[in-house]
Amino acid sequence: MSFEVDGKLHKKYETENKTDSFQAREFVILVESGNYPQYVKFQLVQDRCALLDPFEEGEEIKVHFDLRGREWQGKYFTNLNAWRLEKASVATAPEPPAADSGGGFFPSADNEPSEGAADDDLPF
Repeated sequence: MSFEVDGKLHKKYETENKTDSFQAREFVILVESGNYPQYVKFQLVQDRCALLDPFEEGEEIKVHFDLRGREWQGKYFTNLNAWRLEKASVATAPEPPAADSGGGFFPSADNEPSEGAADDDLPF
């Protein structure tokens, strides 16, 4: 399962060597949605640990991740396994609507009925 989320990089941790052949790095992003801010922790593993290096705390980022779950000794664990990081795209402001030249309910000089048009006063 692949997901993505935008947020502000809140905290980044150093890479930890879990074993001789396995390394992991965690980071936290702040997601502003709803009434309460959400602090979400992600994990990078192996050669992906270096993906976090170019980003600074406080920077807006987009995280692409997978949900991972496992059972160990009757307990269940869930990880958010990040596999791609990128700068969050700056949303451009929507363009304002074009100025309306009298297309409303009131007639204007620009909005005169053409010849041959029915002569009624209904606005539609």
